[in-house]
Amino acid sequence: MDSLSAFLPPTFDARRPIALIAGRGHYPLFTANAIRAAGVPLRLIAIEEETMPELFTSVPAAERIEVNVGQLGKMLGAIRDFGAGYALMAGQVKPKRLFHGLTPDLKAAQILFSLKRRNAETIFGAIAAEIEKLGVTLLDARAFIDDHLAHAGPMAGKKLPVDREYLDHGIHIAREIARLDIGQGCVVRKGTVLAVEAFEGTDEMLRRAGTFKTDETLFVKVVKEKQDFRFDVPVFGLRTLETMREAGLAAAALEAGKVIVLDKPAVLAQAKTWGISLYGF
Repeated sequence: MDSLSAFLPPTFDARRPIALIAGRGHYPLFTANAIRAAGVPLRLIAIEEETMPELFTSVPAAERIEVNVGQLGKMLGAIRDFGAGYALMAGQVKPKRLFHGLTPDLKAAQILFSLKRRNAETIFGAIAAEIEKLGVTLLDARAFIDDHLAHAGPMAGKKLPVDREYLDHGIHIAREIARLDIGQGCVVRKGTVLAVEAFEGTDEMLRRAGTFKTDETLFVKVVKEKQDFRFDVPVFGLRTLETMREAGLAAAALEAGKVIVLDKPAVLAQAKTWGISLYGF
């Protein structure tokens, strides 16, 4: 099924519906459109207060459902009732909603109680296991949007405007941060770490980095060594690019084939307009 996407399993059956579990942002919308363009039946599980309204209304009423972030039992029931052969998670749920004000149903409560460590990775990993218990394959979240992944070499700008040793230093720091499960990005300047990504997310890290001297700074985004691409794919989009511009950061290096550049043509065009260099490694 490489003709549809390089990230689909060899046994993928395009006749069976995909249940798209849609979080916030444009990423689920791009994925939904790509699935439909491929001619694969789409069913939508929207997350209350997260999924974009235009995505929700674009799906026929009989082929969609909205659930609260804690209604795991309802979500699993919908996947089963839709007759889905596959599920795909796209888009984030605000981290605070996973840990504060969550009102889990019985199924979600059972899962939370069973976890020794509670973070986004363990919670979504447990949800993934429950989905696959239904006989439903949870797909790589990069499926169908191959054209929106970072590619190796210069993507915007003729070359990366920092020395290679500073890029290597940034990659090393970002990988260590990822290994320690702190975050997946950092901002470095001439061998100095200005900021690392943690619970507050990418945009807040970029704003913090912008309070320091920003000439020859570099934002580096990586994935974990054992990244579970079924529910955790780093995304770089127009909002991140705009935050970089506001913070005075003029270069970003993204791990090729693994970081999604959402709406890639628009992002690359805007980066060139603003003089921001984007590089894939």
